Amino acid sequence: MQWQYKIRYLMGQPIGISLANGQGTSGILCGVSDGKLLVMEYMYQTQYAMKQYDFDLIQDISAFPPCNQQRFY
Repeated sequence: MQWQYKIRYLMGQPIGISLANGQGTSGILCGVSDGKLLVMEYMYQTQYAMKQYDFDLIQDISAFPPCNQQRFY
């Protein structure tokens, strides 16, 4: 499945983004505008930034896996 078809199911969810250059990033998928993915990313302490990624730069997106429900002590 092409990653563009995943957008509607992942809106508002935490996602990982594989970029075409081999790098990656993660954040909350907030929307799509003019061929760009809008992602809210954590920066530092209480700072967040809305970042835009051109569709051309994206190789794939995927949802975060669920947390393991075991307790850690």
